[in-house]
Amino acid sequence: MLSKFIALGCLLTIMGASPASAQEFNLTSTTVSEGEMLTNSHVFEGFGCEGENESPQLSWTGAPEGTKSFAINVYDPDAPTGSGWWHWNVVNLPASTNSIAQNASINDDLPGEAIEVRNDYGTVGFGGACPPPGEVHRYIFTVYALGTEHLELPEDPSNALVGFIIRANMLDSASITAIYHR
Repeated sequence: MLSKFIALGCLLTIMGASPASAQEFNLTSTTVSEGEMLTNSHVFEGFGCEGENESPQLSWTGAPEGTKSFAINVYDPDAPTGSGWWHWNVVNLPASTNSIAQNASINDDLPGEAIEVRNDYGTVGFGGACPPPGEVHRYIFTVYALGTEHLELPEDPSNALVGFIIRANMLDSASITAIYHR
């Protein structure tokens, strides 16, 4: 294994880079923290939950070379559906974007020609956490660096299809996983 790292270091040096110069794609937030409980501001209003349904503040750095746009999604892999639950999908964020404000979804404050897709609650935009009572669920907030300026989506696409198209154009991704229970 060590020989693979040494070989990689030599290859990067030959290419004019060093392992230390590679910048990591990183996602941060002032409102959502890794492994921490979501606040009421990111909880859905409905389905028995009483929250403010605000999309989180997100910032990212270190996008890879060749990034032409970004996409964001929020996914709950623990939902008792057999396929998880999509809380938010945003595509076509311009490459010049490196953050979004809290509540950007409700305030229609997304940059450029960003498109929000219908979530699994059946509404367009962010749909906050709302697990069944007694269950702890993970909420994975992910930003994707994409190698295309615009994702071509059919009208009213499924979240699974959007996820597939995002991953087919992905250069890199960065995530924060938070939890919530009631």
